[in-house]
Amino acid sequence: MAPEFTLRVLSVVRRIPAGRVASYGVVAALAGRPGAARAVGNIMRGAPIPGLPYHRVVGAGGRLGGYGGNELLKRERLIAEGIRFSGARILDFRGVSLQSTRAAARPATRRATRRA
Repeated sequence: MAPEFTLRVLSVVRRIPAGRVASYGVVAALAGRPGAARAVGNIMRGAPIPGLPYHRVVGAGGRLGGYGGNELLKRERLIAEGIRFSGARILDFRGVSLQSTRAAARPATRRATRRA
């Protein structure tokens, strides 16, 4: 894992606003490496900088993910920011999650290419 990628990931995480979440995959795409969700998870596991909103990075589809083995704390922090849950998943995940414009544009580009 390159230090520059780690810095980009931490910069993306720093900018996730309260009451919103981003999946590991979206964080990877916004940091310039689509498909590097596992690398983002490894960076989050190390939690190198205190005070960053690591709890706002979640698994695909609104699953909580790790948070240093303390999912209850992660859930409590998200609830305090207005995120609602149904069981172990975030309700209205699409409505509260950040999206990568690059990731969202990629499938449309492929369709356009196929039709041409």
